[in-house]
Amino acid sequence: QVQLQESGGGLVQAGGSLRLSCAASGRTFSNAVMGWFRQAPGKEREFVSSINWGSGSTTYADSVKGRFTISRDNAKNTVYLQMNSLKPEDTAVYYCAFRRNPGTYDHWGQGTQVTVTS
Repeated sequence: QVQLQESGGGLVQAGGSLRLSCAASGRTFSNAVMGWFRQAPGKEREFVSSINWGSGSTTYADSVKGRFTISRDNAKNTVYLQMNSLKPEDTAVYYCAFRRNPGTYDHWGQGTQVTVTS
């Protein structure tokens, strides 16, 4: 079982930055993938970014490319999402998630609120 705990959300003005953290505990795998998703009010949850624990390969949604950076610290079992040049449309609850590779995301954190004001 894997437990995920997000932190780092908050309120920021447009153009500002935030860094989210996701600490994983329990059994993890070197070939696992950690992802960030977000859900805005009245909208579906959407993919933001992911990183492979072992290789470090990353993927991004088009809407965040060039602004967000995902990284990991394997020693701390923690994944980060550095968010720069934030826009009001980035406002959402951000969730981290875990999946084996291959597999589907089956472990989720509780979410952290990010609010960007104009």
